[in-house]
Amino acid sequence: MGHSPSPIDPESPTESPKQGGDTGSSAAEAAPANAEDQALIQKLRQGDEQAFAALVARHHGPLLRLAQAYVPDRATAEGVVQDAWVGVLKGLNRFEGRSSLKTWIFRIVVNRAKTRGVRDKRRRESLKAAAAEEAGEPAVDPARFNAQGRWATPPERWSADTPEELLLRDETRAVIECAIEALPPNQRAVITLRDVQGLDSDEICNILEVSQTNQRVLLHRARSRVRAVLAQHVAGA
Repeated sequence: MGHSPSPIDPESPTESPKQGGDTGSSAAEAAPANAEDQALIQKLRQGDEQAFAALVARHHGPLLRLAQAYVPDRATAEGVVQDAWVGVLKGLNRFEGRSSLKTWIFRIVVNRAKTRGVRDKRRRESLKAAAAEEAGEPAVDPARFNAQGRWATPPERWSADTPEELLLRDETRAVIECAIEALPPNQRAVITLRDVQGLDSDEICNILEVSQTNQRVLLHRARSRVRAVLAQHVAGA
């Protein structure tokens, strides 16, 4: 793997898109920092502690969930995010606004979480296994289709109005969270950013530095896996 620029300057490309399994076009062009971002950056550069505390309060939870896609436990993720906040403070004077402030911060966390994960021997082995699995696994079991390529066993429709689902809502949420935690890192990062945090596809492509095509593939595979786990849970319930 080639040399990567410092994680505190993530406006520059930090990793080849191929690190995420990308074989298509480059990530979408980042939206530049807006006037609100610029005003906040000015406050941060002037040492405004309240502005920084508000920024941490707004993004710390989502950043922690994102970091956990790449490192083996919450404690390590906490360390990654804390280190990333230090990087944000140190890198503010180098931030040129070519992306939004949020995208810049999220990218710092992704870069540092990846670096931390790769340093762990067991995590490296896990990442290699996950990459091999992602490359060849169909999103849906082929046995569920007939010879014409149509559903032989279609997905069941779920009703949000059934008493059983209402009763098991918290349990179902826990099942979904566990299913997401079990995903390979790249799939977990994409579904966390898209379905948990509600970011749009352009933001995700810029944070993870993957193409739109790769982002869609990862999201489809992640959703398919989570849906399969949830279907088993609903059938069992």
